[in-house]
Amino acid sequence: FNLQLEGEKGNQEEGVCPPGGLGLILHEAAATDAMEAIEEERTVDDCGVVVAPPNGGMNELLDVGQEDNMQGQMEEFLGPQAQYNEEEEERKYYRRKRLGVIKNVVASSFGAMIVYGVYMGLLQMQLILHYDMTYREVKYSNLGLEDIDRKMLMGINVTPIIGFLYTPVLIRFLGTKWMMFLASGIYALFVSTNYWERYYTLVPSAVAIGVAIVPLWASLGNYITRMAQQYYEYANYREEHVQEQKKLPKGACHNYIIVFQSLFYVIFNLSFVFAELPMRLVLHHHLHENKHILANVKICGAAISGVIPGFNTTVLTNLPRSMLLIQVESVLMGFAFLSMIIFLVLCGPAYRPTEEIDLRSIGWGNIFQLPFKHLRDYRLRLLCPFFIYSGFEVIFAVSGFSLSYGVCILGLKSLWLLIVVYGLSSSVFSLLSLCLLRLPRWLGLIGGAVVHGVLLVVLMVLSVKPSSPDQLGPLLVITALWGLGSALNKTGIS
Repeated sequence: FNLQLEGEKGNQEEGVCPPGGLGLILHEAAATDAMEAIEEERTVDDCGVVVAPPNGGMNELLDVGQEDNMQGQMEEFLGPQAQYNEEEEERKYYRRKRLGVIKNVVASSFGAMIVYGVYMGLLQMQLILHYDMTYREVKYSNLGLEDIDRKMLMGINVTPIIGFLYTPVLIRFLGTKWMMFLASGIYALFVSTNYWERYYTLVPSAVAIGVAIVPLWASLGNYITRMAQQYYEYANYREEHVQEQKKLPKGACHNYIIVFQSLFYVIFNLSFVFAELPMRLVLHHHLHENKHILANVKICGAAISGVIPGFNTTVLTNLPRSMLLIQVESVLMGFAFLSMIIFLVLCGPAYRPTEEIDLRSIGWGNIFQLPFKHLRDYRLRLLCPFFIYSGFEVIFAVSGFSLSYGVCILGLKSLWLLIVVYGLSSSVFSLLSLCLLRLPRWLGLIGGAVVHGVLLVVLMVLSVKPSSPDQLGPLLVITALWGLGSALNKTGIS
């Protein structure tokens, strides 16, 4: 036994495998072959379909590691985030909502400004062209449209008297946003009828304008008020009555209404400025000088009623080309469509879907009675004279004062300058309504009435002569002050 052990040690030292070691190696090799055969047999399922063999022990360990890593990533993703701040995200969300409300107010203001800029610019250009005798003879001699302007103005100014009867029904049926969109479309229709000037196109479109005026302003006022209410809700989203969508406390959003109405009139009053672009860029070069237009004018100012006595019936040096007028109307038509797109795309809904359902649950009879029910409030009855005066003072500014004083003293070529100054002053002074955040709200109405009262006295005693260009400065000051009174009046009523 000892000799055998020594022989095996010697064989191992000489690098020769002993007989027993060789057998062990062969046995291990056979076992390995058997294991591989078994694994190969496992790659065939019961149906005889070959299945991909495993990747080996090392790959199995790697797969286990990847699964553990993936599970850890999923737990990290689904678990509570250390960097996530729910309160901060909620604050950002409502900040975006408030910015959306401001966007709606600005968009609706620009839409209304474009609509009225197009409407007043086209109407002014029409009235000047139709006043010229040569233009009427050439254009309307065979059509019998000599009194078309009077009938159009009657359709525009008389129809709104009955507007309060159908306005609540239209807004209830269409909704606030869609009412603004439809009304702007009617103004675009009025522009389009000027491509083909006939009784059956101009007069119906003028009546449609009168029908749309009251719903347009009612929907605009309601939209601005609703945006103020939404802004209050988004700014005070933690309040219990806001979270439960209860009725807001009385006077809770008055400050926001004042701010948004001020912003609206700052933008809207610029419509007087843009309305003068057709006059300044197109007709200005076709107008006669003052010595021709005002040759027979003897008096100006408060003594004039209606058309200036002695005003020349030919105010155009030469007739504008028909293609030029078509191009101007096409540009105005494009801006009218732009206002429709602004109302449709940029203005968000005024009410939530649930609120729309609540509004539509109101019966048609109750909707029809709403204007009369509102008059039960004595404050609205007291404001009725201001509503009427608010319309007449604007008409006086752009027609009575501008003609009896502006055109009579400065000439027709300076008319655009007076209207631009009036629009700019009304726009800038609308910011004064922000003082109502700290002062009583009736101060705006009283302030506007006082300014206009003083100016009316000055105009009645003012002695002026026709064709006096040196009076440009005083007239511009009076125009700017009248714009101040208009701004206080409009924002105070709103």
